[in-house]
Amino acid sequence: MLDRSQEFAPTPDKLATAKEETGFTGFDQRFHASIARLTGGLSPLALSQAYTDWAEHLMMSPDKQAALAHDAASAWARFLSYCLHDGPGADCPACIEPLPQDTRFRGDEWRQWPFNILSQGFLLTQQWWHKAATDVRGVSKHHEDIMAFLARQALDTVSPKNFPLTNPEVIAQTRKHSGMNFVRGALNFWEDWQRLAAGGKPVGVEAFQVGRDVAITPGKVVFRNRLIELIQYTPATAEVQAEPVLIVPAWIMKYYILDLSPQNSLVRYLVEQGYTVFMVSWKNPGSGDGDLDMEDYRRLGVIAALDAITAIVPENGVHATGYCLGGTLLAVSAAAMARDGDTRLKSITMFAAQTDFTEAGELTLFIDEGQVNFLEDMMAEKKYLDGKQMSGAFQLLHSNDLLWSAAVHEYLMGERQPMIDLMAWNADTTRLPYRMHSEYLRRFFLRNELVEGRYEAGGKPVSLRDIHAPIFAVSTITDHVAPWRSVYKIQMLTDADVTFVLSNGGHNAGIVSPPGHPHRHFQTATHKEEDTYIDPDSWQASAVRTEGSWWPCWREWLDRHSSRKSPPPPMGAPEKGYTPLADAPGTYVLED
Repeated sequence: MLDRSQEFAPTPDKLATAKEETGFTGFDQRFHASIARLTGGLSPLALSQAYTDWAEHLMMSPDKQAALAHDAASAWARFLSYCLHDGPGADCPACIEPLPQDTRFRGDEWRQWPFNILSQGFLLTQQWWHKAATDVRGVSKHHEDIMAFLARQALDTVSPKNFPLTNPEVIAQTRKHSGMNFVRGALNFWEDWQRLAAGGKPVGVEAFQVGRDVAITPGKVVFRNRLIELIQYTPATAEVQAEPVLIVPAWIMKYYILDLSPQNSLVRYLVEQGYTVFMVSWKNPGSGDGDLDMEDYRRLGVIAALDAITAIVPENGVHATGYCLGGTLLAVSAAAMARDGDTRLKSITMFAAQTDFTEAGELTLFIDEGQVNFLEDMMAEKKYLDGKQMSGAFQLLHSNDLLWSAAVHEYLMGERQPMIDLMAWNADTTRLPYRMHSEYLRRFFLRNELVEGRYEAGGKPVSLRDIHAPIFAVSTITDHVAPWRSVYKIQMLTDADVTFVLSNGGHNAGIVSPPGHPHRHFQTATHKEEDTYIDPDSWQASAVRTEGSWWPCWREWLDRHSSRKSPPPPMGAPEKGYTPLADAPGTYVLED
């Protein structure tokens, strides 16, 4: 393991030495960790700095103040005019329409008086506060984004959708069931609270047991080390493509998102299409794994898996595939392999994976120097970041859909939302090692070292320009974790032919998009190495649109970059030290 400790948070040994030399007691770290337990990992200082930056610049901007006063007066005039001309039976045009992604007030009930008055007033207030939080001269973009986020969060809590007396759907449900919806809702709340207090999982998750209902594609674990189990899946065809597929999922989630139920398993689809598939299953780290760093994940993860695959399927290249953070790690590994003359990668596929982090999505709201320091102090106690804390951050980013709408449906309407396999997987959280997570935030998000040629792998810097293997990059339109315009940048960062796919859906649902899934479509185009650059908006305007799943498009692309068909390889290679150890899905995926 490379010694890069001077660039990141001090290791426990270095902290102990510092305490002996300086008399430092570590109170700051424990104090920050105790605050983090109350704030869900958010640094109050980072939030207060954003507020101070915004408030002070707003006070020094009389033009902005005048514009906001004018907007407020104009909004009040429109609202009062709407109220005066509207009434029971009236058909007045709305003075404001919700944003396309805001579905809270789309029902016919919300167009009836007085609920239309409530929703219109709320939307006008929301619009004004967004204007107030943004476009204040002198405020940093990061602080502006935080203020817009905080304003949205505060307003979402008081949305008329969230209260029984101001929500016409709840009122209708109450009349229909004579108030029993509140009884059922109270029971739902009590059950959820008990599970949360006991550290349990949401209701319905038990119907999707790993190895029984999900992650059931047959296979064998053919390699295991401290960090991964490598699964080789049983062939389903008489002949297979000579080049196997290696899938490197993110370790912020368990691998089986790509092997869910049989009808939406990408692994099963590939096997049935005549491919030998290998899957990395990451170990869920504990307090003893806090020293694992990004180099360990590259060396013990991607490279160790490639070594095993090339021993089992020798003399053939590998179609390497990475998902989310696994795709970022694959890009680093591919660049290091190209630098060192390692030609084992026949092609590279990246699902919703970023390499340039200058536009890294809404997660950057929680990432700046102060916030990262706060997270490091929080992680120092247990030597890892708990998956529930990451899940909480994602829920905050989409509180309308993931918090408030769910609460209204289950606690006010008294109806349980049916559990599906993707939701059950999402509740099966994982942890992140202290050192690795600190490096990831600092070296990728804060410093963007990979793009700037300063990121080291194997002790030497890597450059994405060294990658020449063809690339298939998939992104999704509504991805807030890896925005598609950020993923798109891979085309100008490598010297490779890049086939770029833009699918509808989000970070997870847009990837789990099997053939036959309703309402799916995608756009695709190939950028040759010698072609001139096309900006994302121009690409989107010209790229070919296809109805349906992008999976067959990827399979056809893999076929074109494969050399021949041959009999399936053996399961493992005992004579080379890769004896099958267990049936799929293995043991690491079952660890809580």
